[in-house]
Amino acid sequence: MRVLGVDPGLTRCGVGVVDGAPGRPLRMIGVGVVRTPADAEIGHRLLLVEQGIESWLDEHRPDLVAVERVFAQHNVRTVMGTAQASAVAMLCATRRGIPVTLHTPSEVKAAVTGSGRADKAQVTAMVQRLLRLDAPPKPADAADALALAICHIWRGGATDRIAAALAKAAPKTAAAGAAPAKAPAARPYSARPTRGAAR
Repeated sequence: MRVLGVDPGLTRCGVGVVDGAPGRPLRMIGVGVVRTPADAEIGHRLLLVEQGIESWLDEHRPDLVAVERVFAQHNVRTVMGTAQASAVAMLCATRRGIPVTLHTPSEVKAAVTGSGRADKAQVTAMVQRLLRLDAPPKPADAADALALAICHIWRGGATDRIAAALAKAAPKTAAAGAAPAKAPAARPYSARPTRGAAR
């Protein structure tokens, strides 16, 4: 599985691509940051984010895109920019038919370090170790993007398989559950439909 992790941001949008599967070694394919000038008009900045993410999708062709779920913070302006960048990433992937999954920061920290309260330094150190990198990925946005990709490979993949299995079993379950409902209509001793019978 190849996953593109996106740590959304308007000034710096972290992106990282990881190949791997649960129980197998992980391999970093690429990591970087899509940057936009802080003094540019918001529409132009979002366009630059879109172009940057499109370029990564073209080059690496991921199977899935994992984006950090945006939470409200004290700085509303920062949250708005982060949410807008997140929406651009989801749009770019969905337009190509690539599934998108959102992971909370605590989910990512727990998946990578074992603790949902780990700080950025701990996350970066574990990303470096898990991907067997010579140096920690910088800036922190890039490390967070790789952590998102790792989180999905380890956790999201299992969730996807469970969801697929449930979806596959649903028609059988529905069919099995529908059989008893037909039984009352087949009773030979009742020629008249009972009150509330299906029409």
